[in-house]
Amino acid sequence: MARMNFGKAAPKASEALMGLERFVRSSSLPHSTLELVKLRASQINGCGFCVDMHSRDAKKAGETDERLFAVAAWRDTPYFTEAERAALALAEAGTRLSDRPEPVPDEVWDEAARHYDEETLAALVAAIAAINAWNRISVITRATPGAHL
Repeated sequence: MARMNFGKAAPKASEALMGLERFVRSSSLPHSTLELVKLRASQINGCGFCVDMHSRDAKKAGETDERLFAVAAWRDTPYFTEAERAALALAEAGTRLSDRPEPVPDEVWDEAARHYDEETLAALVAAIAAINAWNRISVITRATPGAHL
């Protein structure tokens, strides 16, 4: 059971995060890439609410079942472009900061920078930060998957 409705308890904080979301959505980062990144970070963080939400959002936006089913194993499947792979690698590194001595290795950053211009790369970084914040809020407050429907 949910511990609290964060948006109602902290509307200014929620609105601040929504402002970051609006920035990312208005950027040149492809919407499909954004949803894949949100889904992958949410999987890593064990956020059922966000996995549910972003799977549904991606599906509504036209994402295929094959790609959605394969996000957790994106390195081992043929379904993703090189640019998407670079974004997913950066999302994983930016989500698993304490898993290695160099949290975001130069090769991960350089590959993302090869596929995205600086403005789009900044939006990708903001998207990774935002979904990690949302994941932590949702896990801590025990947001119920499907409650956003």
